[in-house]
Amino acid sequence: MSTDSGMFGAHGSGDTSGFGGLTRTAASTGSTERPYGSYFDEVADELERAYPEFHDAIERVVVYREELTLHIKRERLFDIAKKLRDTPSLRFEMCMGVNGVHYPEDAGRELHAVYPLLSLTHNRRIRLEVSVPDSDPHIPSLVELWAGNNWHERETYDMFGIIFDGHPSLTRILMPDDWHGHPQRKDYPLGGIAIEYKGGTVPAPSERRKYN
Repeated sequence: MSTDSGMFGAHGSGDTSGFGGLTRTAASTGSTERPYGSYFDEVADELERAYPEFHDAIERVVVYREELTLHIKRERLFDIAKKLRDTPSLRFEMCMGVNGVHYPEDAGRELHAVYPLLSLTHNRRIRLEVSVPDSDPHIPSLVELWAGNNWHERETYDMFGIIFDGHPSLTRILMPDDWHGHPQRKDYPLGGIAIEYKGGTVPAPSERRKYN
């Protein structure tokens, strides 16, 4: 159990956006016990039949807010994803991309990658999640399975610094190639960087916004 105060843990910023005064209690969600409900038990059973090493590959299964999330060991991610895509009883034909998350307080698991999957055949949705340490931010690329992940993996690399091994061209996609740092990480400094657009310089947010 932990308490977060303000967006990105900021204190005393004078932020008038509403985030500065936000205080909420964050509880760690443990592994969900069977039955999971809905079609989630059937998905888990079918995946276990298709991939007998299921229990060695899965760190935990979480059902939260009517969503099923399989927390996968990174070395098993590609195999699990392939089974989810190709097994007729599962057939998750679409990966809706990959989202990065940064939990600096989660020692040894600071960087998370989340994959929302959609089965058009069975009208089902689940999520995969992989956690890696900041000191070793490598996760297998899934571009070979879902070509649309190409740009999503590049964006997650650009914004969070997660390295997708096997990606055909893992380069920055939003920031300049020589940019330092990863702007959506929670340890990235807010403001203080002036940006130039075609010769016109926009002052850093910390220099152009005033608070009452």
